[in-house]
Amino acid sequence: MIGGFITVIVLIYIFRLFNLQVLDSSYKADADTNAFLRKAIYPSRGIIYDRNNNVVVYNRPAYDVMMIPRDVKEFDTIDFCNTLDITPEQLRKRLVDMRDRRSNPGFSTYTPQTLLTHLTAEDYGRLQEKLYRFPGFYIQKRILREYNYDCAANVLGNIREVSPADMERDSYYSRGDYTGDLGVERSYERFLRGEKGEEILIRDAHGQIQGRYHDGAEDKKAISGKNIRLSLDIELQQYAESLMCNKIGAIVAIEPATGEILAMVTSPSYSPSLLVGRKRGENYSMLRKDPQKPLLDRSIQGAYPPGSTFKPSQGLIFLQEGIINLSTTYSCNRGYVNGGLRVGCHPHGSPINLQPALRTSCNAFFCWGFKSMIDRRSKYGTPAKAFEIWKNYLVELGYGYKLGIDIPGESRGFIPNAEFYNKVYGEDRWSANSIISVSIGQGEVMATPLQIANLGATIANRGWYITPHVVKEVQDTLLQDQYTQRRMPNIDRQHFESVAEGMRMAVVGGTCRIANLPDIEVCGKTGTAQNPHGRDHSVFLGFAPYHDPKIAICVYVENAGFGATFGVPIGSLVMEKYLTGHIADNRKYLEERMLNSNTIINSGVKKH
Repeated sequence: MIGGFITVIVLIYIFRLFNLQVLDSSYKADADTNAFLRKAIYPSRGIIYDRNNNVVVYNRPAYDVMMIPRDVKEFDTIDFCNTLDITPEQLRKRLVDMRDRRSNPGFSTYTPQTLLTHLTAEDYGRLQEKLYRFPGFYIQKRILREYNYDCAANVLGNIREVSPADMERDSYYSRGDYTGDLGVERSYERFLRGEKGEEILIRDAHGQIQGRYHDGAEDKKAISGKNIRLSLDIELQQYAESLMCNKIGAIVAIEPATGEILAMVTSPSYSPSLLVGRKRGENYSMLRKDPQKPLLDRSIQGAYPPGSTFKPSQGLIFLQEGIINLSTTYSCNRGYVNGGLRVGCHPHGSPINLQPALRTSCNAFFCWGFKSMIDRRSKYGTPAKAFEIWKNYLVELGYGYKLGIDIPGESRGFIPNAEFYNKVYGEDRWSANSIISVSIGQGEVMATPLQIANLGATIANRGWYITPHVVKEVQDTLLQDQYTQRRMPNIDRQHFESVAEGMRMAVVGGTCRIANLPDIEVCGKTGTAQNPHGRDHSVFLGFAPYHDPKIAICVYVENAGFGATFGVPIGSLVMEKYLTGHIADNRKYLEERMLNSNTIINSGVKKH
């Protein structure tokens, strides 16, 4: 028994020793920490170009002051602070914060800690000369972003220091690293960031650096991030942003054949350089508190009533379902009048069929068409079943769900379903008249400017679209299939031809006449979206040229009145600039008016 007991004890010791020396690497890691100093080598971040190979975002060097607390000896703090242009109080606070394990859970006196970030070249030069006076401190080279163009902040995004959550999600990151935040910088982070390298230095028992471990044989070189080419035309983006100065809203322009976004404007916006360097946090807080919400990307996050830009989709649905044909007419007695319900309209000929209804933006036609579909029990059984079919067509056309653009933050808009109205009115206790406003893009229907522009691209292509995207090419990488494959709503091509012709009529002799360009056949649709909080919103949907479309566009200007007042002029100027490279002399007056107008001061927004 005694022998057996001794044997068990010996086996336990052997197993424990084996576990400590072979299986458990934590003690080896602690020993390595004492013996080695591992310095990260940060790669160059990928450069961002526009579709015409103009450099949009590039890198500039930045420097952080690092320290290893156990290696720091007594030093002249006054000289140190004067060199870095900080106060002794700021230095003491930074040292206290560094040791706070709640805010800095990875703190160790053996590992490098960040003391100061983003030194200027002048500060770096002064410190480099005196660094021998401050044992335990060294300079870490990093990369910051620089911008050639003061625009497209919502598309480009920015970079920021990683959070504990970032490090938990991805083991690549360590404290003090940077990651993409918003826009392309975030969604293409894994391509842009590259791979960190590592330099291993060996220390003696006193912590003094003795040189490179194995003469650098174990060092790892950094691998630069991949370059990215955007689909944006950066000069068109600049021009579109200038037209939206002193206005609230968005512009989205798409190349129909590829789904590539040519310009994507949100207004008001901000300079991307504001979120670079030491003042990033201060500037971000300022932007976040701004009542005009410049951080809100209205092009993909703004959910608006589409107004009359919704009518082309209604024409497509009614034609496909056989509710109307091109000869079907409805009367318009200054609007839709049915029982005690009235939806107003402006003067034009009556009765009217689809294409003239698109030309004049007749509310009554689309209300009657909607009623003829939703209340047709002989075909659908109940209004709820008819409404679900109506809704499904809209989903196929890109409404009601996220389209899947390749930057974060996209809103889905809102297309109600039959269940929504069953809860409001009771099951089978509602009809077309109960919800008639949705037929003209009002009521509960909400869409993003991206979704409206995508409808324009779908009509321009006569029945298909490719998911809109802002990145045209990633170095040595294929784009995802969703950005190359066609999505085809279940609507016949001939109906898209008919609607496109109606939109062409709107430009030649209807509500979009100001969009008419010499030698370019423009198709368009105005929208005046009702707004309970102030003046109506001004909206435009268009594409050009008619038979060989190169651009589809949505312009949405909040609180700017009729669609023809701001939406159409801005949209036509952007199309003209893209297609011809300049604005014709006889349209310079229009350009000047849009550049110098201010819709914010006369918005009529009710104060709460």
